[in-house]
Amino acid sequence: MANKRDRRVAPSSNRGKDRVELSDQSSDPKLTITLVLSFCVAAAAAVLAYRIKYAHPITNRAQSYVHQRGLVKIDVNYQEILTASTTLENAKVSENTTGRHYKYPVLAYITPWNSKGYDMAKRFNSKFTHLSPVWYDLKSQGTGLILEGRHNADMGWISELRMAGDVWVLPRVVLEAFPAELLTKKKQRSKAITLLVNECKEMGYDGIVLESWSRWAAYRILHDPSMRNLALQFIKELGDALHAVTLERNDKQRLQLVYVIGPPHSEKLQEHDFGPKDLRSLGDAVDGFSLMMYDFSGPQNPGPNAPLKWIHSTLQLLLGTDKNSALAHKIFLGINFYGNDFALSGGPGGGAVTGRDYLSLLEKHRPVMRWEKKSAEHLFFYSDDEYNNHAVFYPSLMSISMRLEEAHKWGCGVSIWEIGQGLDYFFDLL
Repeated sequence: MANKRDRRVAPSSNRGKDRVELSDQSSDPKLTITLVLSFCVAAAAAVLAYRIKYAHPITNRAQSYVHQRGLVKIDVNYQEILTASTTLENAKVSENTTGRHYKYPVLAYITPWNSKGYDMAKRFNSKFTHLSPVWYDLKSQGTGLILEGRHNADMGWISELRMAGDVWVLPRVVLEAFPAELLTKKKQRSKAITLLVNECKEMGYDGIVLESWSRWAAYRILHDPSMRNLALQFIKELGDALHAVTLERNDKQRLQLVYVIGPPHSEKLQEHDFGPKDLRSLGDAVDGFSLMMYDFSGPQNPGPNAPLKWIHSTLQLLLGTDKNSALAHKIFLGINFYGNDFALSGGPGGGAVTGRDYLSLLEKHRPVMRWEKKSAEHLFFYSDDEYNNHAVFYPSLMSISMRLEEAHKWGCGVSIWEIGQGLDYFFDLL
C-alpha cells in the first residue's frame, strides 16, 4: 500500500462529500475536519450482539503490556511514543511475542521492498494466522499466460516460519492478464488456474491471496453483466480447484483462497464495486476476503487514512444487519501500519510514512499530538525546511485498538498492510 509500486489509492473524485479539510496556521496549527459520510446510513445504530460462541473478549488485556502501561490512550505525546518505541522494542514487546490477544484470524502482508516485514513475521509468528508475501503477478504473454515472481520466493524464510509455528503462507498474486482474453476463453481460464494450483504444489504454499477486482474495474469489464458473471465464475473455479488439493504436510487441510476486495467509493454501490451480492456469490468458494480499508485520503484531499465511521458503514453495507457468521468471519478487515505525510502549502503533495520515518519526524519536530475524534486517528503538524506546512497521519496504539474493536464487533478477522511499516509495539495488540 505504501509503496509507489503498489499504491492502491481509491479515486478521490468520488469522495468529494467525504473530504477532510485541513486548515493550518504557521504559528499554531489548527485542524478543522469535516467528514460528511453521506453513505453511512444509520451510523449511530449499535451493532447487534454476537452469538455466544463468538462472544469471547477481543484481547487478554491483562497480558498486553501496552495496556498495562497505559499507553493505549488518546492524550499521548510525542516523547511517550519515542520512549515506548525504543524501550518496548528491546524489552517487554520482545518478551510478549508468543501470546495472541486477537482471537479472530490475522493476515499480514509482507513486501520485498520493505524487508523488515520478513523479520517481523518470524519474530511475531504466533500473532498471525496467515502471512501473504507480495511475490507474484499473472500476466498475458502473447496468446498465453505467464506467472512471474518465483524469484522473490524465500523458501528458507518459509521453513523458519513453519519450524516456529503453524501460520499459513499464502503469497499474493496480482492478476494482470488481459481480462477480455482470460475470462472469455475457457483454455485461458484453465491455464491460469493450473498455473496457480501447480505453483502452490511445487512450492509448498498453503494457498494464495488473489487480487484482480481492481484490475478488472480499471478495464471496465465489471460494467458488463455477462463479463461480471464470467469474472465471478473464474474465482469460483479457482477456489474449487485449490480446495481439491490436500496439503502434503497436513492431510486435513486444503489449499486456501483469500480474495482481495476494495470498499465502495461513493454513497451508492457503483457497477464496478464489490457488493453484498458478490460476497454471497463467492462465499462458498473463497476462504477469506481481504478488505482494503485504507487510503481514504490522498494528496488532493488530505486527511485520515481510514475513518472509523467509513469502516463501520462499509462493513454494514457488505454484511447488512444479518450477522451471518459464515460471511462475517471470512472478512479480513484491512488495517494500515503505514501513514501519510501531506503537504498543506507549497502545492499539493504527500508520501507514505513508515515507522522509521515517523519516529524521525517526531524526534526532529517535537510536535503536539492531536486526536481527531470523528476519524479516530492521531495526527500532528510541522513545517519543513522550506516553511511548507505538513499534516502527518500515522497509526497509534489507540487508533489500531479501536479498529480491532470494530472488527471484533462484527466478528471479522483483520489484514495488515503491511507489517514492515509499523512500530514494533503495535504487535502487542494482536
